[in-house]
Amino acid sequence: MCGYKWLIPVTIALALSTPLGQAVAAQDLHDIVADAIANPARPESDRKQDADRKSVEILVFSGIKPGDRVADFIPGRGYVTRLFSTIVGRRGHVYAVVPNEMSERAVASVKEIADDPAYPNVTVLRESVNDFNAPEKLDMVWTSMNYHDLHNDFLGPANLSVLNKAVFNALKPGGVYLVMDHAAAADSGLRDTDTLHRIDPEVVRKEVLAAGFKLEAQSDILKNPGDDHTLKVFDPAIRGKTDKFIYRFRKPL
Repeated sequence: MCGYKWLIPVTIALALSTPLGQAVAAQDLHDIVADAIANPARPESDRKQDADRKSVEILVFSGIKPGDRVADFIPGRGYVTRLFSTIVGRRGHVYAVVPNEMSERAVASVKEIADDPAYPNVTVLRESVNDFNAPEKLDMVWTSMNYHDLHNDFLGPANLSVLNKAVFNALKPGGVYLVMDHAAAADSGLRDTDTLHRIDPEVVRKEVLAAGFKLEAQSDILKNPGDDHTLKVFDPAIRGKTDKFIYRFRKPL
């Protein structure tokens, strides 16, 4: 798979994504994110993942900032949900969106977060995968390591043209759709979504652009040239170190 590149600098992206009067300098945002990650109240299980996830770099790349309304779509155990909660602060809000097609077990971890007084700005939403929505317009929709699953039977499979358009409609003008996932081999299409839990980045790009988004930037922060894209992402030989792509799409103003 070809290497990734920055399409525009992070500082410009922050200026584009920040409402007038709420400018956040790149260094300030870096410090805000770093402070959230350094919070000693975070579970040890989360803290052990920080180095491999490179969360400071990725969250700064995303442009998330205090006051944002964010949806964490399919949040897993809530690793990013907790960080979002701290970063957006009291003026912001985090919606942990777990599709109805997933079991109650899938929602248990984020329900615990929403019930924790330390995270008063977190709300869990349960809705059909094709009925994505939020109680208010959003600054960001984030989904990590789950886009490939949307093409698999246990999630419907989802109608990606419907879902991505729903995400588009849920965002404010200028809002960000951040998609990160395990890369499959170039030109593999949807072949490996169920078997290897990977997806061809070009499929994601085309599906999201079809909903009206613009691809603003992509990042090689989690690129791994040593991953030949042939192993299942859970294989001990590659687990936690797969080649990953990160796309930052934006809804036009």
